[in-house]
Amino acid sequence: MVPNIRKVGVIGAGQMGNGIAHVCSLAGFDVMLNDVSPDNIKAGLATINGNMARQVSKEAITDADRKAALARIVQATTLDALADCDLVVETATEREDVKRKIFGDLCASLKAEAIVATNTSSISITRLAASTDRPERFIGIHFMNPVPVMELVEIIRGIATSDTTFEASKTFVKSLHKTIAVSEDFPAFIVNRILLPMINEAVYTLYEGVGNVEAIDTAMRLGAHHPMGPLELADFIGLDTCLSVMQVLHEGLADSKYRPCPLLVKYVEAGWLGRKTQRGFYDYRGEKPVPTR
Repeated sequence: MVPNIRKVGVIGAGQMGNGIAHVCSLAGFDVMLNDVSPDNIKAGLATINGNMARQVSKEAITDADRKAALARIVQATTLDALADCDLVVETATEREDVKRKIFGDLCASLKAEAIVATNTSSISITRLAASTDRPERFIGIHFMNPVPVMELVEIIRGIATSDTTFEASKTFVKSLHKTIAVSEDFPAFIVNRILLPMINEAVYTLYEGVGNVEAIDTAMRLGAHHPMGPLELADFIGLDTCLSVMQVLHEGLADSKYRPCPLLVKYVEAGWLGRKTQRGFYDYRGEKPVPTR
């Protein structure tokens, strides 16, 4: 564990938040898991338990490890409950106004020396830091999804992030047995700067009728040896998240090559956001996924 980081707060108990709580608790940190909905916290804890049970069955951890890790996670129904955390990681929806509101409420009760991190996949760290009372103790710690499985974490400094915060964050991430990629504070950082335009191009390829969903995903799985086709991956990420990252890239870099595909916009407007809504580029309501185009 990191000498000055013992207790970690996680804001958001969804896919990313429960994954971060999972790896932190297994690494020996005390975790306060927060969400706007107590039901979401309970669902997050159930997911963590299920994922850890899977690790036990694969002999990656022992059942004693699982029980000890679960005992380290405490439900935090208010942001005030995070007051004595040494590090708080925010994993709310990818909307700047939502994140700014959370940071305003959080910093009002957080101890002065605590570090605040955001798991944003695309938004400016410098701009988010400026909305807090501690820009020098603010940093981007971007985990990949699913957190317990993916080895990489991007660390992004804002213009005001101190060396102390940067070094403490690196030590913290290494203690989770993750590999670090340090990124400059540019829209979408490294992974999504490369990945999301590829997904957007796959949607354009579908939109223009170059290939159907099945052909595009098969081509990239077998032709480029990707473990998942780009449209299947988009459904896994969430089409709303894909669209918001493309919008950040398009607005932040002012280059037409980042223009979100109109078909991606249409799917999001229809509420077809991928796996989480049971429909996206595939329909997940039956026994096996069926392409929707």
